Amino acid sequence: MPTTLREMISHRELRMRLIAGAEAGDAVMSTPVNWVHSSDLQDPTPWLEPGQVLLTNGAQFPAITTAGQAKGRALAGAYVTRLHDSGVLALGFAAGIVTDSVPAELIEACDEAGLPLIEIDPTTPFIAIIRFVADVISDDRRSRLEWSLEAQRAVARAALRADGLPAILLELSRRLGCWVALYDSARNVLTVPGLAPMPGELRADIDEAVHASLARGARGSVRVADEGVGYTMQTLGQTGHLLGVLVVGTMTPLDPAENDLVGSVIGLASIALEQRRALDAARRRLRTGLFELLLSGVVDVADRTATSLWGPLPEEPVHVSVVTGTVTGQSLFDELELAAARPEGGLFFAERGDEILVVSREPKDLEAVLQRHGLGFGCSAPVRWADLPRGLTEARRSARSVSRERSFVRFEHLAEQGLQGLLASSGGQLVARRLLEPVLDLPDQERDETLRTLRVWLWHNGAWDPAARELGVHRHTLRSRVRVVDALLGVDLESFAARAELWSALQLLE
Repeated sequence: MPTTLREMISHRELRMRLIAGAEAGDAVMSTPVNWVHSSDLQDPTPWLEPGQVLLTNGAQFPAITTAGQAKGRALAGAYVTRLHDSGVLALGFAAGIVTDSVPAELIEACDEAGLPLIEIDPTTPFIAIIRFVADVISDDRRSRLEWSLEAQRAVARAALRADGLPAILLELSRRLGCWVALYDSARNVLTVPGLAPMPGELRADIDEAVHASLARGARGSVRVADEGVGYTMQTLGQTGHLLGVLVVGTMTPLDPAENDLVGSVIGLASIALEQRRALDAARRRLRTGLFELLLSGVVDVADRTATSLWGPLPEEPVHVSVVTGTVTGQSLFDELELAAARPEGGLFFAERGDEILVVSREPKDLEAVLQRHGLGFGCSAPVRWADLPRGLTEARRSARSVSRERSFVRFEHLAEQGLQGLLASSGGQLVARRLLEPVLDLPDQERDETLRTLRVWLWHNGAWDPAARELGVHRHTLRSRVRVVDALLGVDLESFAARAELWSALQLLE
């Protein structure tokens, strides 16, 4: 690490002492010195950078001591203000060369501005101070380079291990001395035994930030530092194809060597996650093939294959679900893979054409996963594996009833509504409106009167007298109205089939 003001002053060979602008214990004394520059100009700030120490022998100060007290203070104050505002870390003054001592006006101005003023022995060459700081900076850069090379080699060796991804995260945490967390594209944290855990109080905020970063889908890096909390987030992968987010918990920003190490880890982790994703894609193709076997009734072969790869198929009876909505990215499949790989099993999924199909013992377990992705699904009644084709048909019918208000539809609920429920879920209302269109096109009052007449008459099973009494009209008037509907719709309402069709249309219209 570069030298600090305190270390530079305490170096005996330089013969320096702090006389104004700060105390020995102040935080500014622990600030690293970026460089040392010497100048006797009235305004050297165009050639200075923040974090530097300025050395001077006071050749520009005789005017201060001869200008009178008030003007001298003003000149010294303006000079110190320029240095302070430009970010100069401290001012070193060599007394006994141009002036006998450090001007009192300069001391007063440094105290007011909080700019450390260092008195330098006249026998100390400025080049000695400059060389001291330069040597420390050079040694620091060399040690950081050596640290970086060794850390890069350690991470590369870790990547060659069988558990490459966990190993490189452990190595990164050890080299940086901090906690590290890797989120995949499904926003799940990779579990690594022995890895320093993420602070529990940060988990919710970091989860939310990771979710937002992955949702944007663009590469990026974010540094968070607030009230004793510090961490850096960097995405993995390319824009539109993010693989995850690496979170490094450091209180101070990473230096160039540490950033290089994190960059190497991101590259290696990206390769590992991409390989894992390619393997997942192959598994998904295999799942599709197994689902075709299951549909064909070859359950024993499919079960043996699934058991050897990721676990047994769910025990029957099972529910078949068809996912609805637009699936974007990989994260849904990542979550389904994780759910299918759990020791307790209970879930099998596959892709078939444009459909995502899930077979599970309890569809409620699937609901939370799909809701996180803004998706819905239709679910079959419980079926045995031998009846999988029937379950798929029921699931598809249920999926057609999924809406924004109802994202989860069970086939049993449709069945409870009878054939009318099934017709409604299959778009029957559009057919009903088309059938009744001549009646619906009547003027409002005549339309409402005709529809009420039909409902009451059909409710009384086509009996004229009770229907006429409920409507408060003569039975001949009722007959006349029904004949008008016969003509409008082009049907014969004397037949049971026409009456049944008209009753269904009226029910669907409601």
